[in-house]
Amino acid sequence: MKYILVALGCILFALLAPPASASELKSPDGNLVVDFEFKDFGLDHDCPSYRITYKGREVLKDSRLGLELEQGPLVANFEVAGEARTQANQTWTPVCGERSPIPDHYNQLAIDLRETQSPRRMVRVAFRAYDEGLAFCYTLPQQANLKDFTINAERTQFHFGGDVTTWAVYTAQADYTHAEVPLSQVKPGAERPFTVRIADDLYASITEARCVDYARMKLRPAKDQPNTLEAFLNAERGVAGKVTGVTPFTSPWRVVMVADSPGKLLEHNYLIPTLNDPCAPADTSWIKPGKVIREVTLTTAGSKACVDFCLARGLQYIELDSGWYGSERDPRSDATAVDPKRAARLDLQEVIRYANAHGIGVILYVNQKALEQQREVLFPLYEKWGVK
Repeated sequence: MKYILVALGCILFALLAPPASASELKSPDGNLVVDFEFKDFGLDHDCPSYRITYKGREVLKDSRLGLELEQGPLVANFEVAGEARTQANQTWTPVCGERSPIPDHYNQLAIDLRETQSPRRMVRVAFRAYDEGLAFCYTLPQQANLKDFTINAERTQFHFGGDVTTWAVYTAQADYTHAEVPLSQVKPGAERPFTVRIADDLYASITEARCVDYARMKLRPAKDQPNTLEAFLNAERGVAGKVTGVTPFTSPWRVVMVADSPGKLLEHNYLIPTLNDPCAPADTSWIKPGKVIREVTLTTAGSKACVDFCLARGLQYIELDSGWYGSERDPRSDATAVDPKRAARLDLQEVIRYANAHGIGVILYVNQKALEQQREVLFPLYEKWGVK
């Protein structure tokens, strides 16, 4: 009789007790598991957090989530207002790529969070668990108490279990060869992809996808939290960026790829374009994919040598790099003509004629500054020149 009463008591407690705050999501193959839960961090209570395991081994410990809005932080004092689970198992075909078709197979958990205190704003966190890794993003739904907004920073964190080995660089296209450092020595402004060796047979790489109308994410050590990185909304050269918008609004994906080896991370890099929005143009027949070599001497002789290189090795394009029309950072540089200081050594029209005569396309690098000032002129002019 005693055991029957105990059993009935347990059942009654289960029926009356509030639902657990933890939510679990697994990848289709079951190897990657993400757990969402409210945690206390310092003086902040009921903060959204997540953790990742892979094949039963810890990848990330409890890591904070949240947005620092100018209108007031969305980082703590939350409750779950709703959950939705979906899944997808499909493929897509890129216009150009190393692989086709590409798998898009995931399980998704979208959690609606509502502040427990006034003004009771809402934010949705969507997690996608792929066999290749985890992706998550924030959505600010349309709501009466949050219309225009400014995101000053993210509270997105990546908390590792120790002082793991990392490969940290601080500029785009940097050389990772000598970039191996312990996590404790990573400086603010680390670039993505940011690869980590957790064990000899367990690697992770942090990056982002679908970065549109948003500051790029770099990484920096989280203050007073060992072994933890946080998203750094970076405009340029270490200066923090801000994001302004109107609800509804969805952030880029934050991505944590996980694999047994660095090679597998590389093999699975199709996850990033998969997370990007689908190709917008309906007609892609004008896109002519090909391999390109960058021409850096910015001379007629060097450019023709690159054309000959393409012919010998099956490449399709040469690209004249920054500086051909002047300093890329100088708003006075005129992208409608070769820099007068280079004109004696670079006959651009002759280069284009020579390349086109051999079936090799010429691509021109133009910096954003010149494009913003001269875009109405540049594109029809380059088409007239025969630039690809």
